[in-house]
Amino acid sequence: MKDHDGCCSFDETHDGTRRTLFKSVAGMAAIGLLGGLTLASPFPAFAAAMTKDDRDKLTPDQIIDTFKQGNERFRSGKMHPHDYLAQKRASASGQYPAAVILSCIDSRAPAEIILDAGIGDTFNARVAGNVVNDDVLGSLEFACALSGAKLVVVMGHSACGAIKGAIDDAELGNLTGLLDKIKPAVKVTQYAGERSSKNAAFVDEVAKSNVRLAIKEIRERSDVLEKMEKDGKIKIVGAMYQLVGGRVEFFS
Repeated sequence: MKDHDGCCSFDETHDGTRRTLFKSVAGMAAIGLLGGLTLASPFPAFAAAMTKDDRDKLTPDQIIDTFKQGNERFRSGKMHPHDYLAQKRASASGQYPAAVILSCIDSRAPAEIILDAGIGDTFNARVAGNVVNDDVLGSLEFACALSGAKLVVVMGHSACGAIKGAIDDAELGNLTGLLDKIKPAVKVTQYAGERSSKNAAFVDEVAKSNVRLAIKEIRERSDVLEKMEKDGKIKIVGAMYQLVGGRVEFFS
């Protein structure tokens, strides 16, 4: 390995070691070492894109574990030093993402970064309030049924502006119709305190309800994804990202 101003790149003699995070997990999982594994790789860069074989070795639960560990690295400031240019080159001829993530457009919640994933590791769909519509459903079906992703994650986040807008019955052009998709979450959220957009705790509870309703809608409106989940081919889960502290909480 060669050092360049504190960043490392692989020497050409290390052909077998140029792996993404997911590639490393797949190899460990294959020999039964995933449980309790701390993914502090001895290799300082992740240059190669995930292959189909790498992806196919992973289970949905192993992918979730990988995301959890990636989030811990993000929170501790110990993220892997990805070689994004190398990942770009390695994935140019094909892609085999392990998961598809539906998240909010909020600039503070980029899923790939907060989960410490690389280019080619995840499909990413972003829309205000992580709402589900026909185009999103089609995208999720493409990711799983045609491209082989094994995990669907619907990720909300704290202090979500779209959630606040839905609580306040805000109206603004096409945004009005989008917020209408979130309002059912406001109604179903059980909360004893102040039901106001100024109450951060209530906003976050509505955001979590919104994620759960999105998961329910995916299952009800997509026969393709519902069948794949029932057959054990994929898993559909929710997640909440906390802007303060940076933790991602996964839930069913």
